[in-house]
This record gives sequence, structure tokens and C-alpha cells, in this order.
Amino acid sequence: MHFLNQLFPGFDTKKQFFLLAGPCVVENKTVMEETATELKRISEKHQIPLIFKASYTKANRSSVHSFSGIGQQEALSILAETGAQYQLPLVTDIHADEEAQIAAQYVDVLQIPAFLCRQTSLLLAAGQTGKIVNIKKGQFLSPESMQFAIDKVRSTGNENVMVTERGTTFGYQDLVVDFRSFPIMKQFGKPCIMDCTHALQQPNQSNGVTGGRPELIETIAKCGIAAGADGLFIETHPDPSKALSDGANMLNLKDMDELMRKLVLIKNALIA
Repeated sequence: MHFLNQLFPGFDTKKQFFLLAGPCVVENKTVMEETATELKRISEKHQIPLIFKASYTKANRSSVHSFSGIGQQEALSILAETGAQYQLPLVTDIHADEEAQIAAQYVDVLQIPAFLCRQTSLLLAAGQTGKIVNIKKGQFLSPESMQFAIDKVRSTGNENVMVTERGTTFGYQDLVVDFRSFPIMKQFGKPCIMDCTHALQQPNQSNGVTGGRPELIETIAKCGIAAGADGLFIETHPDPSKALSDGANMLNLKDMDELMRKLVLIKNALIA
């Protein structure tokens, strides 16, 4: 866990969980600042280490008409400015080999989307940056199979790897979470994260817009902490109904404080 201590001095996974949170995608400075301000406050109030999240571009979209970003350079600049202003480490998604070196100039953690977790060249490119690499488990993979994704990053000499559970395909438009994933994947010796947002995603709807069940984020988060997750991934927005991407999945920012309070209680109960 030494690389997490570089981000969060004194962090102890036996006593704390960490949080990757923020809007789905960089929309504008206003949304980023409003979200970062509140998440920073919540992080300090509940003593939850925070990695601020926003994608600078979205590649996995249901429809060609879906919003994919405001432009690579503008989005990365806003993301970096947000991290510097609020003194927060940053995480963003990458989708192609050449994006690894570009994004690594701006963020602390490179995230591999679930659909791309078997993409060998992408994992190698991410590992070669020396940044922390968070690999989301494919909706089509067993937790045991994630050892091979981890090994690809480690083959570059980079041991700074995390893995994220985000549900398994169940039928055409739904996902289920197998919480056995946590004791299985923790055997790999890397931090394990619960993606509370995308585990509730309902992709490929007939209207071309991805759906979701954000009212169940609290349930998934509680189960993740109880099952031994080291961290939680939650996308949040000041007004999900107006979000430009994945609004149907995101938790309203006003609900984050109370949710974190409950989750800290669960974590404390586990170590009591």
C-alpha cells in the first residue's frame, strides 16, 4: 500500500477507506469547482482521503450523439487547475495507448475502463508512465482473471496498481455485483475499489442513453465497505438532471455528506 501513502501520508486501510469521486466528465469550471469544494469539505470532515475524478473525454458512449467532452486540452487544463486549487490528487480515464503519456502530465492516477481491461498495449502504456493505474474489472471477467491485467502493468516495473469491481453483465441491460470479488482480488496484494456508480448502470437502452439506479448507490457502497473494499468510486454532480454525461447514474452532490457519515460508521464497526 506504500504508493497510497505517497498520496495520503499515514493512510491505513485497516482503519480507513479512500474515495474516488467527482463528475463523470469535465463539463466546465463551474461544475468542477462546486463539486470539488463540497467533496473537499466532506473529505476533511469525515477524514476520508479523496482522489478527485473527472474524465477529460468519453469514448464509451451508447450513441454517436452522446456528449463526449469539451476538448482534450481544455478539459485536461481545467482538471489540473482544479487539483492544484483544492490540493487534491486526480484520476481520469484513458482509452488509447497515446493518451497515457498525455494524461499522465496532468493527473496522479490513470484509470482503465472496464471494457478495455484486457487491452494489453493500453495497460503497458499506462504502466510505463509510472503513475498509479486503476484497472476496472470487465463486466465479462471473473475476479480471478484480474490477476493477468495486474501482471501486465507490473511487467513494466510499475507496482502502483489498483483494481475496481464494477459489476458483471446480467442479461442485456443490467449488472449484478458479486461481493466475493473483494476477498478474491485482495489476494493479489493490491487495493480494491467498489465502483458504486457503474455497478448500477443500465447501458444500451433503446433510446441510446444509458440509464441507472442512483437510488441504490448507498446500498452498493455499504455492501462494498462491509465486504472489505479499500476504496469507493462514486460519480457525483450538483444537479444530475442537467449533467451532460451519465446523469442517470450519478449521486446528487447534496447526498454525499450523509452517505459518507454512514459509511464511516460501518468501517468503524468492522474494526471495533
